[in-house]
Amino acid sequence: MATGKIIKALSGFYYVLHDGEVYQCRGRGNFRKKKVSPLVGDMVEFKADNYEEGYILSIHDRKNEFVRPPIANVDQALIVTSAIHPDFNSLLLDRFLVLVEAKRIEPFIVISKMDQLDSAMVEEMEQYKAEYEKVGYPVILSAVNDSHSMDEIQAHLAGRTTVIAGQSGVGKSSLLNSIDPRLSIDTDEISESLGRGKHTTRHVELYDISGGLVADTPGFSSLEFGDLELEQLPECFPEFVEVQNDCKFRGCLHHKEPKCAVKAGVENGVISEHRYNHYLQFMQEIQNRKPRY
Repeated sequence: MATGKIIKALSGFYYVLHDGEVYQCRGRGNFRKKKVSPLVGDMVEFKADNYEEGYILSIHDRKNEFVRPPIANVDQALIVTSAIHPDFNSLLLDRFLVLVEAKRIEPFIVISKMDQLDSAMVEEMEQYKAEYEKVGYPVILSAVNDSHSMDEIQAHLAGRTTVIAGQSGVGKSSLLNSIDPRLSIDTDEISESLGRGKHTTRHVELYDISGGLVADTPGFSSLEFGDLELEQLPECFPEFVEVQNDCKFRGCLHHKEPKCAVKAGVENGVISEHRYNHYLQFMQEIQNRKPRY
């Protein structure tokens, strides 16, 4: 028996990395009975007589997991958002950040396609960069053939398991290909008629890139706050967490409560007004969510 990490799941097979070698394995039947499914990123105990015919015997405890994309034990999320085509969308970026924060995964942000901007738009992106860095998120402004930004991204990847998140067409696969051309992950031009990217990534796979493991995931297809409780939402905004002990009420939701430190922070410009407005929007979405039985 040996310990390894699942780096790919495809057509009922799990590809387990152990000591630099990959073993093709099947899951044992008792996983199905227990309604447990091995995930990419899982640490597992497995047995294999050769590289083609192994069996996964048990799965170690997970520190986190996503349903869509199906992956476990993620250290950080690289959130790619484009400056243009599709246009920068801070509401969508904040939605990704909340989903990642809810899983206690560290995010860092890459704003792509900076080379396609005029000077006024470059200035606007630099302001956003400053705003998100103030919250505590690393932000990299990236352009095609910009070796400096690629070096910065690679430094973040070393020694960690990273998922890439971002809407279609922002250049996630292109970014991975420019970091490591050996990957030649399929990329598609944005479909002009739809104005959004075609899904080119089909399955979850961990690639060895820059001394870390990177999942080129088939999008975060669900951007709904399905399992996020209202009380958890403030915890997903680091700038709120920083001041929440100064709120009059413990468990303050920073909405209608009096003497709220977060609302005071928005009023005096310490907390971004648009981030706070997005918070209120997400709050309403969770409140309006239909109960699941």
